Amino acid sequence: MGMGNMGKMMKQVQKMQADMAKLQEELANKTVSATAGGGVVEVVANGKQEVVSIKISPDAVDPDDVEMLEDLVLAAVNEALRKAQEMAANEMSKITGNLKIPGLF
Repeated sequence: MGMGNMGKMMKQVQKMQADMAKLQEELANKTVSATAGGGVVEVVANGKQEVVSIKISPDAVDPDDVEMLEDLVLAAVNEALRKAQEMAANEMSKITGNLKIPGLF
């Protein structure tokens, strides 16, 4: 590989790194939501896979069945995080051209 090709490749890698850093900032502002129990529990997560809000309908609150509410919250959180991870992976693939880079999303 000639020095010109190596220099060109290094510039492409640097651009990809800059694009990925910018994307990570943008992902913090993008959100996905998931619901459970027919919508009585809603969880919103951002592209950094952080839960940013949880809403629980009063209809879901039964003092005699707290375990059901816990299960609904758990299901909604897991689905929101799965969607956030999928969103981040889709956005990252736009930069990497579907190149799988271990450790990234």
